[in-house]
Amino acid sequence: MELLVFGHAGAKVLVFPTRDGRFWEYEQVGIVASLADKLNAGQLQLYCIEGLAAETFYAFHHHPAERIRRHNAFEEYILKEVLPLMAQKNGHECTIVHGCSLGAFQAASLVFRHPHLFRKLVVFSGRYDLTMKVESFTDLFDGYYDDEIYFHIPTHFLPGLVCEWHLERLRQIDIVMTIGDADPFFDNNRHLSRLLADKRINHRLHVWGGRAHRAGAWRRMAPLYI
Repeated sequence: MELLVFGHAGAKVLVFPTRDGRFWEYEQVGIVASLADKLNAGQLQLYCIEGLAAETFYAFHHHPAERIRRHNAFEEYILKEVLPLMAQKNGHECTIVHGCSLGAFQAASLVFRHPHLFRKLVVFSGRYDLTMKVESFTDLFDGYYDDEIYFHIPTHFLPGLVCEWHLERLRQIDIVMTIGDADPFFDNNRHLSRLLADKRINHRLHVWGGRAHRAGAWRRMAPLYI
C-alpha cells in the first residue's frame, strides 16, 4: 500500500489517518506543516499510512467478525511490512505511534497490544471503545462481540491484563492523550485514563477547552506533544 514519508532523520512517527482520511491527509490538513521545524531539524520523521477504515471497522456490508478479521490483517501489514521499512530507512531507536480520531484508536490498540515495539504514543480525540454509542457514533460491531474484539479494544482488555511482562513494557512508554472537554469522547478518555492509572501506567491526559475534534486543534497540538 502507498505511504508518505516526511523528514530525513530523528524519531520515527507512524501516523494513522482519521476514518475518511488517506495517507496524504496529514499533509492535506496542515499538520505536517505545523511540524516543519522539527522535521527540518532532523528531530522527527513521519510515516503516513493508509487507515483502511472502509475495509475494516466501517465495512458495514461485512459481518462484524469479518471486520475485525480485516483489521487483524491490517495490523499484520503494519507489523511485518511498515515497521521493517521504517527500521530499514531510519535506525533511530525511538518509534512513536500517532493518530487522530479513529486513527487514535488504531494507534492505541497497536501500542497497547505490542508495547515492546514502541517508545511513545500520542493520540488526539480518540474513541477507545468502538462498541460504545455517543452522539452520531454507533457501535461499529452492531452488538456482535467475540474475543478478537475484546483483545483489540483498550478499555476492554486493560482491566483484565495481569501479565507483568506486558504491563512493565506499557509502563516504559510515554503516553500522551488529548481531548476537548466538549468532545464526544471526553468521558471515554477519562475512563481510559483511570484504567491506566489503576495499572500504574504513567500517562498524560491533556484536556483542551471546547470541542477539539477537528484539524485546527490537531495542528496546534502536534508541535506541543509529538
